Amino acid sequence: MISVSGFDPGTKLWYHCNMSKKYRRILKMLFTNPQPAGINWKDVEALLKYLKAEISEGRGSRIRIVLRNRKAIFYRPLINLFFCKGSVKYFCLFLEN
Repeated sequence: MISVSGFDPGTKLWYHCNMSKKYRRILKMLFTNPQPAGINWKDVEALLKYLKAEISEGRGSRIRIVLRNRKAIFYRPLINLFFCKGSVKYFCLFLEN
């Protein structure tokens, strides 16, 4: 676990040291308090691929994510392609653990 500068002191994130500016910006948006409503799903999916997460399709709009032997299921937004605030909260908890 590495503490990321610019985030709350209690927030710990796991990431590669050579992370690009784009992915750091996405992480900063995800961990901003209060959570923003306009996070693009494609950006989140790109971040997951960068972190070498396994992404597979589930039923309907469900997506299964395996990251560091941790599993989660999220819903891919269909209409507006933005992550809702509730999903952002649970996604951050998934990244922290």
